[in-house]
Amino acid sequence: MKKRMMRLLLELLKDSKRSDRELAKVLGVSQPTVSRMRSRLVKERVIREFTVIPDFVKMGYEITAITCFRAKYKIELIEKAEKWSKEHPNVIFAGSAQGMGKNGLMISLHKDYADFDSLISELLVEFGDDIEEHGTLIVNLKGTISKPLSLAYLAELEET
Repeated sequence: MKKRMMRLLLELLKDSKRSDRELAKVLGVSQPTVSRMRSRLVKERVIREFTVIPDFVKMGYEITAITCFRAKYKIELIEKAEKWSKEHPNVIFAGSAQGMGKNGLMISLHKDYADFDSLISELLVEFGDDIEEHGTLIVNLKGTISKPLSLAYLAELEET
């Protein structure tokens, strides 16, 4: 990626709601240039979406669950898991993984423990014997959070 495009991406990571005019000033280029560069980043799917990272507790979520599992490796199972995770909006990330004897990962948000328990129960019923082992790390969102979720940290890393 060209240096100017990377600089624009880093600025958008810091604050994606800034105008092209404001970004042009920071980058030292014209506003039409920023507009073209932003459009290209979107077209090439470097930027997949513009979104916010809300305060999950204020939205009513108390738990983030990080579930790791070992499942039988079958193409049809991967397709079924992709479909299942997309049908559950509180599953915010799911993918294959490696390490600790596991090959899959799911990150989900929950209003309370009962909501979490319901999702895991549904997962185990749906996938039955295909899941050989699973374990979950539960994060209390009302507990101590040393570093809140933000992609702006990546911009700081690249600038150093």
